Formats: sequence, C-alpha cells, structure tokens
Amino acid sequence: MGIRINVTSVFVDEQAKALAFYTERLGFLPKTDVPVGEFRWLTAVGPDEPDGTELLLEPDQHPAARAYKAALVADGIPAASFAVDDAAAAHAELTAKGVRFTQEPTVMGPVVTAILDDTCGNLIQLASPA
Repeated sequence: MGIRINVTSVFVDEQAKALAFYTERLGFLPKTDVPVGEFRWLTAVGPDEPDGTELLLEPDQHPAARAYKAALVADGIPAASFAVDDAAAAHAELTAKGVRFTQEPTVMGPVVTAILDDTCGNLIQLASPA
C-alpha cells in the first residue's frame, strides 16, 4: 500500500509568529504558503528533508483546538515530537537562541528527550537516541 505521513499539524495561535519561531529558532524551512480566506495553508519542512513530511501551522480558531492545547500544556504533554541527532546539544543551541524549555534533556530508556515551549501555545518534545 505504501501509506505514509504527508502532512501533520500543530495548532498555533498566530501563523506568522509560528512560522518565525519554527524557521528562525528551530531551523525548519518554509514549504507551502497559500491564502485560505482569513488564514493560510502554511507548512514547513525539516532542512534535510525538503520533500519530506510537512508540518502544517494550523490556526487554533476552533474552540476545541484551544481547549485541547491548554489541556496538554497544563498536563505538560507535548503536542508533537521532533527527532534530533543529540537532544542535549539541541537544548544547548536552542537555549542560546532564547528558546524556553519546560524539561531539560532527560534520559528515558533508549532516548533522551527535552521539551520546549513553541511560543504559540504548544509544548514540543525533542528526542534523540540515548
């Protein structure tokens, strides 16, 4: 069948702010930017995978989306997880860029994880092999 993930999304409070954070701080590359009424179909991709899975920066205008985001943050649960080569090195690099982390790099069995605040209403996990 060859099924695979093409697009996945995170709900964001402001698309322009989200695009700036995900590209300028995290290093994603802008991929698609199409006006859709009041909002945009706005995606980004990993710098090493320009044709890979797209991350849709989706407006959180639906009340359920806002409640979902708030509940996840209140419980410390990441909305998404991104792979990095070295979570500790990524933490150091991003901290130097002013990114705020809610969890320092932590060994969790076969992985090291760290959790950051994306400034758009989400917690995002970074994970690497231990």
